[in-house]
Amino acid sequence: MTFPPQFLDEVRARVPLEGVIGKRVRVVRRGREFIGLCPFHKEKTPSFTVNEEKGFFHCFGCGAHGDVIGFLMRDEGLPFPEAVERLAADAGLALPARDPQAAVREKERHSLFGVMEAAAAWFESELKGTRGAAARRYLDARAVDEATRAHFRLGFAPDSRNALRTALEKDGITEAMLLEAGLIVTPDDDRSPYDRFRGRVIFPICDRRGRVVAFGGRTLGERQPKYLNSPETPLFAKGSLLYGYHLAAGPARKANRVIAVEGYMDVIALHQAGIARAVAPLGTALTEQQLESMWRLAEEPVLCFDGDEAGARAAARAVERALSKLSAKRSLRFATLPAGQDPDTMVRDRGRQAMAEIVGAAIPFSDQLWKMASGGRSLDTPEARARAHKQLQDQVARIPDSDLGFRYMEEFRHRLRLPWQGRRQGGAPSPAMPESPVRRGEALGPGGQGTTQPRERALLQILLNFPALAMEQHEALAGLHLETPRFAAVVAALIDWAESGPEPESADLRAALAGKGLDGVVEELVGQSAHVLDRPASIDHARELFADALNRQHQRLEEQAARAEAEGAYIDEETWQQTRERILRLQETAKAETDLPDLGVAPRASGA
Repeated sequence: MTFPPQFLDEVRARVPLEGVIGKRVRVVRRGREFIGLCPFHKEKTPSFTVNEEKGFFHCFGCGAHGDVIGFLMRDEGLPFPEAVERLAADAGLALPARDPQAAVREKERHSLFGVMEAAAAWFESELKGTRGAAARRYLDARAVDEATRAHFRLGFAPDSRNALRTALEKDGITEAMLLEAGLIVTPDDDRSPYDRFRGRVIFPICDRRGRVVAFGGRTLGERQPKYLNSPETPLFAKGSLLYGYHLAAGPARKANRVIAVEGYMDVIALHQAGIARAVAPLGTALTEQQLESMWRLAEEPVLCFDGDEAGARAAARAVERALSKLSAKRSLRFATLPAGQDPDTMVRDRGRQAMAEIVGAAIPFSDQLWKMASGGRSLDTPEARARAHKQLQDQVARIPDSDLGFRYMEEFRHRLRLPWQGRRQGGAPSPAMPESPVRRGEALGPGGQGTTQPRERALLQILLNFPALAMEQHEALAGLHLETPRFAAVVAALIDWAESGPEPESADLRAALAGKGLDGVVEELVGQSAHVLDRPASIDHARELFADALNRQHQRLEEQAARAEAEGAYIDEETWQQTRERILRLQETAKAETDLPDLGVAPRASGA
């Protein structure tokens, strides 16, 4: 089967290369690349690299090289069509319908690139010619200099029904091709087709490879709409592209920062001011495909919205789209401009530094969620906190990364307690907030899990005895919260060691920890006088023990959060009883800390 290049590009964009390769061979991050042992030849020193940003793998040992499709073909011996079909299924993409005329249309599609290029060149020439004087005055008024006009290939469409059509037909481009490219429009009556863009400044829209696939036009007169885009064509799907992406990709990857603004002129103004990491959607709200494209450039794209109601609605839509895609390595930040300002006017009126400060002050995704839930209102009543808590809980439930969701709710519960804590510090509660009928100390009872040190010790002993497991679980370690400072320091060192990609030998790990001044903690954990792990028979058994201990640690943190939430709020007796029952259930689920043999830990035998 022949697949359209646009479909193949979409497969490559949607399926993370590192995710596919990571199922076959363990790779660790080194700077902007991942490195590991090559799966295609035997080696002891890693020479296999994965460049997610550029979309290829390469082995410096055997020379293996390719994209995500090529990896699957080589690794599993699949033919090209089957590899594409497998990846498309993973990405949730429907395969294009089989069509005997596909090859013919594909040839025509390639010719459409030539049509769009010819149109772009003609629009550029018109901007520089006699008929482009008004458009040049408009761009002068918007402070767009000559170099920037050339950089973005800005053009002009004369206010004529057939100027473009006539010019391109002289070059052998047919009416049928102009129609398919969306450059001319067929009216409902019997009149002949006419140029789609008339009396407008032209903004060429390019694909990821920099090829012109569509145009946007800004009217110079009163014609509506003010902005007009090409229709969807075989080359152009507006929900999958971002304006300026091909120009912003390099600088964005280098800085690990990409900025999404609202319009063509915003992108152009920022690039001209030296902020060359800006992109914009094409007249619609950000789509999931556009978010995926930005995440290929940076882990935390900054979405910059106007400080009005429309900007707030755009931010809310972006939050809704992003929630189900959020992870520890893929998030968003939100920058809000002063009322009445957009990036274009901000740069022109106040300069590059003012815009840089707005972007630098962008708030994280969690703050945007909180902002939406609180609505800018005080949360100093139980009702207000209950409403906010319900909204936050519903939104966080959509985050696929359970550990990240747990961290979000942990943070939000803390924030929800602050209004009451501040009131308690300031004096007696107001009459509108009566005391709970239940006395807290009697209602909750003692914490059922005691000190966290034995569990934390068990977690670390498993990893110290099985360094390969530490390398395998380094992402879980990044989200692991330990309350004992010296044990938390060991976790941080384990993460650094795992990401450095060493050979997983126990002696190497302990030497690395000793090099960070943690040899005393290591001795405490696995030395002669320690309560040590009864070494499991296999790494699979160790993996089970680690998962169990990790689960208990999360339960401990959840109990603490529930207890702290109850301690910091006025609530009625029914809610109080529900909170108490929740804590008791957590305590019953997690075994007592003194039940250490179930964790695989026992006192070291004398003389061992």
